[in-house]
Formats: sequence, C-alpha cells, structure tokens
Amino acid sequence: MKRYTHYLLLLSLLAACKGSEVKDAGDAGGYKKQLSFGPGEETKIAEALLTLTDSSNITLKEGLYKFDNLSIAQLKHIKIQGAGPDKTILDFSAQSQGGEGIRVTDVKGFTIDGLTLRDSKGDLIKINKSENVVITNLHAVWSVSDSTTGGYAIYPVMCKNVLVENCYAQGASDAGIYVGQTDSAIVRKCKAYKNVAGCEIENTSHAEVYDNEFWGNTAGFLIFDLPDLSKRGGFVKAYNNYFHDNNERNFAKSGSFGSTWGVGNAAPGSGVVILAASDIDLHHNRIINNNSSAISVVSGFFIDESAGSKINDHYFPIPRNVHIHDNTMEVANAFPPAVYEHHTGKILVGIEQQLNAMDPSRKNARLPFITYDGITTNLLTKGTAVNPDSLCIQQQGPNLFVNVDAMNMKSKTWHPSTDVTPYVCK
Repeated sequence: MKRYTHYLLLLSLLAACKGSEVKDAGDAGGYKKQLSFGPGEETKIAEALLTLTDSSNITLKEGLYKFDNLSIAQLKHIKIQGAGPDKTILDFSAQSQGGEGIRVTDVKGFTIDGLTLRDSKGDLIKINKSENVVITNLHAVWSVSDSTTGGYAIYPVMCKNVLVENCYAQGASDAGIYVGQTDSAIVRKCKAYKNVAGCEIENTSHAEVYDNEFWGNTAGFLIFDLPDLSKRGGFVKAYNNYFHDNNERNFAKSGSFGSTWGVGNAAPGSGVVILAASDIDLHHNRIINNNSSAISVVSGFFIDESAGSKINDHYFPIPRNVHIHDNTMEVANAFPPAVYEHHTGKILVGIEQQLNAMDPSRKNARLPFITYDGITTNLLTKGTAVNPDSLCIQQQGPNLFVNVDAMNMKSKTWHPSTDVTPYVCK
C-alpha cells in the first residue's frame, strides 16, 4: 500500500507539470550571470563552459557553430539558450574523438532550449546524474542513419525529474530520445524519425510519454527493463501518441547497445515493444502501419534463456501489470522487407506462418496486433495460474491477440493461441 500511495503522489506531481506552467531551471529567480556569444567564438564558449559558476545563462546567437565537444559538470542552475533550432546550429562533424557532442554531469537545474545539435561521433547530448532537467525545442540529428552514427541523440541517464518536450531526433543507431535509469520523466510533443528506436524508456520509473509522433524508425517506442543496471523501471504511461510506419532495417551497432540485451533485438515493423517492464499503461495511441507487430509484450526469457539468473532488486525479467486499452491499431497486408533479414523479425514471420498453418480459416491473415510471448511467473514458481502477471487488455476487433507459447517454439507441441479471453480486463 505504501508503494501504491507513493506512486499516486508522484503521478500527481507529474500531472502538475503538464501545460504552460512547466518552468525551466532559470524561472526561480533568474540567473546571476549572463553570457552571450556568436559564431566564431567557439574557443571562448568552450573555455567559458569549463569555468562556469552556478546560476549562469549562456546565450548562443543565431548562426553556425563548429565544436569538437562541450562539457558542463558539477554546477547548479545552468541554461543554454539558442535563437531557435532552425537558427542556432552546433555542428560536431569535425570531432576528433568519439565522445558526446555535449556532456552534462551532476548539474542540479539544467535547461537547454532552442538549438540544433548535429553529427557528433558519439551521442549528441548526454545528461548524466543530474536533477531538474529541461530539454526543449532541441533538434538532435545525424545527416545519415546507419551504424556509423552515435547511439543516442537526446540522452538523459541516471537523472531525476526530466522533461523532454518539443524536440526532434533523427539518425540515432540506438534511440533518438532515450531516458535511462531515471526517476520521474516526461516526454511530450516530440518527434523522432529514422532512428533504430524512435524513443526508449529504459529502467526508468514514473514516466509519462504523450502527444508524440515517432515514425520511419525500426521501432516506434520501446519500454525496456534490462539486467545489470543501477535501477529498476516501472510505472510508465504512454498515451495520445502517434506511432506509425516504423518499418526500417535495424542498423544498431554490435557491442554495448546492439548486443544480446540491446535495441538490436527490435524487429523492423515494431510499433511498441514492452520488454520485462511492469506497471505499464498504454492507451489511446494510434499505432498504424507498423507492419510486423503493433504491440509486443515479451519477457527477458524471450531474449535470453538465462534471464532468471539475473533477478535481483533492480531486475525482474517478466512483465507484470501491463494494461493495454483504447488504442487504434492497423497494419498493412505484408511484413516489411527488412524483417526477413532480422533475427527477431524471422521469429515473427514464423509465428504468423504457424497460426495460418494451424487454422486455414484465417486465410493467411496477418500476425495479430498484440504479440505476447506467454512466458509468465509460472516458470519461476512452477504454478499453473492463468494470467498470473495481470496482462489486462481492453481492445476490440478481429485478429487482436496471440499468446506465442514461446517456451515451446522449438518443440513439436508448439501451439500459439489467439484466444484473448484470459487476458480481457476483469
């Protein structure tokens, strides 16, 4: 009961942040120090950031700036203000090393507003171990979309109280907008295009994602909990979003974020993927023409059979308390071509083929909108309960759901089921 009460309190605090009352780091009394720079003063800017004091506002005038990288650390009450994303452009294409374009570490009260960041070797902006972070009117783009680009365009990680709004991300070889290992976050009114994942909420608790558009990516929206990280996620709401036409090939790098557990597992044609994440509310979204699976709900065991050995206070591999309701879902009449070259994509194709082979009356219907791996806590408890993990579905229409029966996919007894009845909200 204490946890539930705490959750309601946090939601009420988040709700209070919605709308014009959202304030940046400088609204509480202004800034003591005002600095202003124009194009051609890049060396002065880099030096100024290294010697900043608390309560500083850095204004970057209209124009093109070229940097190797920029760093801000261990400060309070800092703002970087541009003239607008189409006017103030920071170019990192001549970067001599593979670090971030902008790195912010341990800053309490950080705002960045009104710029474009482009073409860094690593992440475009990484904000680490910071509090009260506002990222607004920021465009973070790579000119190409392939495995040579950085992993994350907009990347707050291990933070507290984050707002990402009115932003645009393009070309990331992991996630365009990524919020990781963070407590309390809002992502709203953002757009993401031509990334592996449009947006990812990973091991992040008490997040709301709404009024966004993610399209033209490999996968539109991911809610992941992964093992071996600093905290567990959960209590994520996603609503009033438009996830559409995410059918592109997966170009995630091999290595840290393209490995066994990473976004390299996202199949082309994925609208929403919920992996090992619990207490999720997915509702009133338009999930259109993601032509492999509109919504996938899978456990860590689907990715790695040894997931059970990774259970601890920060990780549980089986999703629980997932509520899916009132979404609008459509798919085209065929898988996207890129799915046939992807390891998870091939599994989705195989599930569709198995369903149609088992039931000729389906007449070669598409894979159902909601794909559930069917791996439950019964695996750990040796129980027999039906729907022990409270997958709750309130959706109407034909060809809605498949329990993949993933534990038996390699056996002769494999029998995926399209019966949604056990999962209809009671």
